[in-house]
Amino acid sequence: MKNPTPEPLYVTTPTARYPVLVAPDALHMLPDLLAEHALHGKLWLICDSNVAAPYGTPLMQQLQAAGWQIEAYSVPSGEASKNAEQYGQLCTWLIANGVERGDVVLALGGGVVGDLAGFVAASVLRGIAFVQLPTTLLAMVDASIGGKTGINHPLGKNLIGAFHQPRLVLADTRLLRSLPPRELAAGWAEVIKHGVIYDAGLFALLEQHATELTQLEEPRTSSIIRQAAAVKVAVVSQDEHERGLRMILNYGHTLGHALEAATGYGTLLHGEAVAIGMHAAAGIAVTLGLFTPAERTRQQALLHTYGLPTAFPTTTDPQAVVALTLRDKKVQQRRVRWILPTTIGAVTIRADVPAELVQAVVAEPDALHPSRSEA
Repeated sequence: MKNPTPEPLYVTTPTARYPVLVAPDALHMLPDLLAEHALHGKLWLICDSNVAAPYGTPLMQQLQAAGWQIEAYSVPSGEASKNAEQYGQLCTWLIANGVERGDVVLALGGGVVGDLAGFVAASVLRGIAFVQLPTTLLAMVDASIGGKTGINHPLGKNLIGAFHQPRLVLADTRLLRSLPPRELAAGWAEVIKHGVIYDAGLFALLEQHATELTQLEEPRTSSIIRQAAAVKVAVVSQDEHERGLRMILNYGHTLGHALEAATGYGTLLHGEAVAIGMHAAAGIAVTLGLFTPAERTRQQALLHTYGLPTAFPTTTDPQAVVALTLRDKKVQQRRVRWILPTTIGAVTIRADVPAELVQAVVAEPDALHPSRSEA
């Protein structure tokens, strides 16, 4: 008997409405779902080089057997590919091979491929449809949802790009079993983040079922990934262009992005940098009296349970990292807007954090400095 199609989540914004489907073997649903969502043009598959052979080739064969025309381009794996040169090569590939406005870009890979392919789709011919097919945990719960696309610049991460919503997000959780342990751990950082900023119940489930989840046991894994994705869906549906609520999704990212730029893209995985940034942001919150030391310890323990770091690399220059935070997209009038936890499940946005405090936390992230009101 054929398993029933799981209930999708729906992102609903002023410019788009599209499903986010999380399930084992979800990729097998792609041909039917493309037709169901009125996507009928030629398909342009952009995939991470690591998934081209095991997943890209079978997917092409499946789509061709269903009558689709499809071309494929493999992008070198890693954050270093999210650059202007690779973006230009992809645009040239599409244009030289006759892309048309009714065609569809398929992004098969992690956040790097999703951001890069999405930006190409947003800009070639002034915008064509694209579909997100995330293969990493980080992409399934975060990067593939919400329409943020773009590339990095040597002066900062994700500084060039566009909002361009996908027409469909299809997360096949069986693909997670092929991820290297470090890559899988990096994805759990975003899941934990969603628990801290929005869903205390999710955080508690991550604590309670860590053994099942780190072993990717079903059906628990798909259920938790769907719950984490639901946080992103809810937030994006309320704030498509990051003018308010959506900023909370950047918890841990202000210092995380700065750390990635300071150490050279690819030295740390994105999720690793975010985990370090979350721990540091929690330290800032403790110092300001917003968050208790006990809650910060609870967050740190969960990060460690899922194999994530919380300490800055020993070679980190605190001044350089703090300087790089001023290139964060949330900066307004030269003031960094920090996402800081107030309890597990809720955060606040503050623009009054002294640079000296940030530098102190980067230099000594495990030193707690409770505010005078708590002393």
